[in-house]
Amino acid sequence: MFLTVIFGTMTVSSAAWGEIAGAIGLKEALFTAAIGAIVAIPISWPWRLQRGEAIDLSPSLHWRPPQAVQDIENDRGPVLVKIEYRIDPKDRERFLRAIDELGEERRRDGAFAWGIFEDMTEFGRFEEAYLIESWLELKHLRERITIEDRMFEDEISKMLTRPPHIEFLVASDRQPLRRNFRDAPAGA
Repeated sequence: MFLTVIFGTMTVSSAAWGEIAGAIGLKEALFTAAIGAIVAIPISWPWRLQRGEAIDLSPSLHWRPPQAVQDIENDRGPVLVKIEYRIDPKDRERFLRAIDELGEERRRDGAFAWGIFEDMTEFGRFEEAYLIESWLELKHLRERITIEDRMFEDEISKMLTRPPHIEFLVASDRQPLRRNFRDAPAGA
């Protein structure tokens, strides 16, 4: 939408200024545009951009590095992260709003294919799952969490009835998941 508005405005404005330049002359049209820009500056002062001074973007560093039983190569992946949450069912809507914000943070920091899943056999049990490109990216994602981002995690923590259970699953090999049927051996 933003680019459509920008390109549309540029097109219409170019045609309009071309007409104005044709009617009053190029020098006068440029002078009129300059005067308009100078007048627009003080008019735009009430609409200043927020500076974000109240937002703390320093690293939180509250997550420990993921532990594995053996060394994992940094380029190995993708990595599936699963987090099980248990909440009081009365907090369901509030939890879903907060976890949605947390999902935006995770995607911003490098996760893809993010989702939250609700257990239909046990009320109040949810699983968050997302993929990370590699083991190294998982380590970086955990380092990118800011103090501001941690507020979402703290809000979610207040709703939990027990600590979350976290699992890190690494793809077993780097082969594609689908096979080309022409290359498959007979009977496969």
